[in-house]
Amino acid sequence: MMFELPDDDTLYAALLARNPDYDGRAFVGVSSTGIFCRLTCPARKPKRENCHFYNDVAACLQAGFRPCKRCHPLSPAAQSDPAVTPLLAALEGQPAHRWSETDVIRMGFDPSTTRRAFKRHFGMTFLEMARGRRLALGFTALGAGSVIAAQLDAGFESPSAFRAAFAKLMGVAPGSLAKDALLRADHIKTPLGDMIAVCDNRALHLLEFADRKALPSEMQRLRKAANGSIGIGRFATHDRIAAELDAFFAKKSASFATPLTLHGTPFTRDVWKTLQTIPAGQTRSYGAIAASMGAPQASRAVARANGANQIAIVIPCHRVIGADGSLTGYGGGLWRKQYLIDLEKHYADRRQP
Repeated sequence: MMFELPDDDTLYAALLARNPDYDGRAFVGVSSTGIFCRLTCPARKPKRENCHFYNDVAACLQAGFRPCKRCHPLSPAAQSDPAVTPLLAALEGQPAHRWSETDVIRMGFDPSTTRRAFKRHFGMTFLEMARGRRLALGFTALGAGSVIAAQLDAGFESPSAFRAAFAKLMGVAPGSLAKDALLRADHIKTPLGDMIAVCDNRALHLLEFADRKALPSEMQRLRKAANGSIGIGRFATHDRIAAELDAFFAKKSASFATPLTLHGTPFTRDVWKTLQTIPAGQTRSYGAIAASMGAPQASRAVARANGANQIAIVIPCHRVIGADGSLTGYGGGLWRKQYLIDLEKHYADRRQP
């Protein structure tokens, strides 16, 4: 039976005390670094508002955190399966390698046994874990140069292999990206992880966390809307939204003035515009939003429009919660939604006399 976590204050006190009673039974994800640790980690302790606690390493990985290199939170799980430790070490040594079942066999492990072991401990297979690392490297390299240079920098075995991987992430192949494209994608660093921003020279069209599952389909829709004129690069619009995000996370300003281009039905766009009227530090239920739009029976339609938002944070779909006060779903992960709501309490407090 899974260990039932105590309240977060108790767990934070255990983290500060490096209490061994929780070792292997609770883990902390630190939103400011994107890393997760055991509660006995010797590293400098994070601020309370940056901590999110989990029962197991699978939950940490699925929430988007990377394992700490000081306390090695994967080690207890790794020790119980002989395939896990050497494969994790191999991935750490060659994160850009295009890992395959042949590599797993060459290291002396059965692929089906390895799949089950990684699924059991981490909620994903070894190859899925490796693919995620490689795609992140590939995107960064592509932004800095040509397709061939990106393929070499990312360690792919062939340009076609890189095109296939990039297509999986972005919904387009590098070879089909237009030069001097009307829409261009670049990544923006935030305390919650990389975000992908797609802009033209005037407005922001998409802002999503790089690990959002809906990103490839969203990119396909944008590519269709732009008649294929989409590429990798940066406009002044990217710099503007990046600066506004920096100010937001630094608790300096919750205002976003970058022009937006909204891709959706008239009703969906109306929902998104209504979301933008919710002050930072406040939340609304789907029902309350529907009522404010004069359509009190449209709660489900509001929920669908909320989930279809592809300009995260700026269009604050994270401020929508269930009628019972629960967080409900969030495409970027509930841990990010909780972080954003907690962060925005600062702006609510600042408005109070």
